[in-house]
Amino acid sequence: MLPTGREHFPNSALAKSALRSGSLGDADTPMREALKPTAEPGWVLSHEGYNILSESTLESRFAFSNGFLGMRAARSLSRGPTWVAWLGYSRWASWPRCYVAGLFDVPNTEPPVSALVPVADWSRVRILLDGQPVLGWKGELLRGTRKLDMHRGLLLSTWTHRTPAGITVTASELRLLSLADRSTGLQLVRILVDRDGVDVKLEASFAMAGLGMEPMRLERDIGAWRTESTAKCVAMTGAASLRVGDNPLAPNQPFPLQWTWCWQSVAGQVAEFDRLVAVARADTPECDPTSRAAARALDRNRALGWRAVLAAHEEAWNKRWLAGDIIIEGDDDAQQAARFAVYHLTSAANPEDDRVSIGARALTGDAYLGHVFWDTEIYLLPFYTAVWPEAARALLMYRFHTLPGARAKAKHFGFKGALFAWESTDTGTETTPERVVAQDGSVVDILTGRMEHHISADVAYAVWQYWNATRDDDFFLRAGAEILLDTARFWASRAVAEADGRRHIRHVIGPDEYHDDVDDNAFTNVMARWNIRRALEAMDLLRARWPEHAATLQDKLGLTEDEFADWRDAVARIVVGLDPATGLYEQFTGFHALEFIDLAGYTDRTVPIDVVIGRQATRRSQVVKQADVIALIALLPEEFPGAMAETNFRHYEARCAHGSSLSAGMHARVAARLGHPEIALSYRRETAATNLDRDPNSAGGVRIAGLGSLWQAVVLGFAGLDLMGDTLSIDPKIPPQWKSLSFHVRWRCRSVAIRIADGTVDATLLEGDEMDMRIAAATRKLIAGATLQVSIEAGPR
Repeated sequence: MLPTGREHFPNSALAKSALRSGSLGDADTPMREALKPTAEPGWVLSHEGYNILSESTLESRFAFSNGFLGMRAARSLSRGPTWVAWLGYSRWASWPRCYVAGLFDVPNTEPPVSALVPVADWSRVRILLDGQPVLGWKGELLRGTRKLDMHRGLLLSTWTHRTPAGITVTASELRLLSLADRSTGLQLVRILVDRDGVDVKLEASFAMAGLGMEPMRLERDIGAWRTESTAKCVAMTGAASLRVGDNPLAPNQPFPLQWTWCWQSVAGQVAEFDRLVAVARADTPECDPTSRAAARALDRNRALGWRAVLAAHEEAWNKRWLAGDIIIEGDDDAQQAARFAVYHLTSAANPEDDRVSIGARALTGDAYLGHVFWDTEIYLLPFYTAVWPEAARALLMYRFHTLPGARAKAKHFGFKGALFAWESTDTGTETTPERVVAQDGSVVDILTGRMEHHISADVAYAVWQYWNATRDDDFFLRAGAEILLDTARFWASRAVAEADGRRHIRHVIGPDEYHDDVDDNAFTNVMARWNIRRALEAMDLLRARWPEHAATLQDKLGLTEDEFADWRDAVARIVVGLDPATGLYEQFTGFHALEFIDLAGYTDRTVPIDVVIGRQATRRSQVVKQADVIALIALLPEEFPGAMAETNFRHYEARCAHGSSLSAGMHARVAARLGHPEIALSYRRETAATNLDRDPNSAGGVRIAGLGSLWQAVVLGFAGLDLMGDTLSIDPKIPPQWKSLSFHVRWRCRSVAIRIADGTVDATLLEGDEMDMRIAAATRKLIAGATLQVSIEAGPR
């Protein structure tokens, strides 16, 4: 059985130090124990040495976050300064970044586009030996290791460096952003010098503090800045201490947010440094309250001390792993990839703030400028809905708060209802640039913001899935129903009746962005029809259960019975591109008249197919960028009865070039459901490789949606978990080489542990009232505390 208590996960570092090994120095101190990684297999990713070609990618992969703050895994020690410069012929050896969710401003770029603002790198530590700084490119790096301890949610580093003067210094470091108190960061460093009499100076600072923002307050222990165009405030404060041997040293503070200590080394003597930081953000121009909030956060954590801060953080991660871990026996690579996905998905969310969402690279890099796409609702929300509903609700409330921007966008294009921004930041205003200047100087039109409209149906899909899985009626009444109704209104106005008696949605872009400005994209139209159906169902539900609320909402939106009739007409007459004779959906009107290109002849390419054959040739072909109709199979399997799913999967799989990191995971999910484990495993491995391997394109941050699709491939694909039905349902088809698959799921205020092994499913209701659950073809009752065992082939036993 899947373990149901804390015995499955080690507790805090201090309580379970026996599980870890290896650290710096001989003294058995609390800090030394804290610096030991989790020893249980499968929880730690390690990287040895230093390579400029892979450093930025590593900084993304090993990044750590708590949904409010994020930090890349750049070295804190032994690196030189970083500043922005126009250097087309060189690259930064490191790209240190600290982010605050929701802190957007419009930089001096063309076109002017809102972007996530990096804040001060609070972890910078500079060591000088006899007046000379220790720098990675000076002297010799004898040993360097970084470890991402996924179980504890933190970064560990150890390095040994010999300076040009022959002095050897060794340091170990721990860094975290607290999951127990999201305003808080912690850094621990232990330092040892190999000889006596060296003049040691340690400088701890907030590097590049306030870059690109107006300084509003700069004092000894606190700084506050305001963004120039959006007038948001961020405040940062810190406290640091140093102990050399048994003696605490008092720091000098020559500048705000900088501490320095000086001492003479004794060979083998350990210096222990600790730093607590606190950060606060406000969406108002007044910075004094923000400064006070940061100061209060620092005060309460200083009162606790770093040991308690670490223990609380580890306990918070322990709880999240109890809810979200995936256990795969028999496939170590799949186990590691699944945990890596859950680690970053957990790191990215903040259920305490429903005014922010998760960008395409989360809080791990600058790519896509922190913008939010459809990725969040389609690729990330299923994870949160299934294991962390509080986070899912916050993400959906973000979309509710951006409804004014969505309504304004729909109106701008001459439509009714709500058309969500293709690229969204903090306000919901469309932030996709209309055109950009290419490297050759030509002007390129960007059509996604104008034509990739399926985003509204994607948001509606996530709303319905969340409400169906949680029965969160408060959310449904406050926000969910309104989103469903206003997106349906958009689609009814978007689907125009024409002379052929059908309603068409023309001039769109589907998920396959190789083909833009197309008519009647199947994914868009089928999702639009589904969206309208769910909105009509939502109104019926409101009228039946909450008639006063139904009347109020209908009056607020100005909905009439004639409009509802028009919605029903749209459902009946929207073109979906289905050929009844073959069971194939045509991806868009005219797709099958395009040239077929056999992609088998391009398997050795190292760049996207549109680079190989050219953009125009790609557009004239049936080559698909990513899962489009295949994504529709995953989201709405009821639209593919009988053999239709297999027919469409085989047809479009042969045409997909996987030019997006979103594609392979969706293919894995569908292949698993269709009973093709080897194909699904191949796509799963491809999805894992884009983040876990040293892909240089990961330098801009982890592809969080790809990690979401990795979770989906395992839980919604191989396990067959279904969150869209009237009962919780699983229909397992796990690969034969997997000995078992175990996970937890939340369902309508209940928690269920599931283990699939040896042709049976064990389901245990851990929390909540008894419930029905469908396992393959059998529907049975789950009773709290009892384990139901069902043979997948032969029924319950």
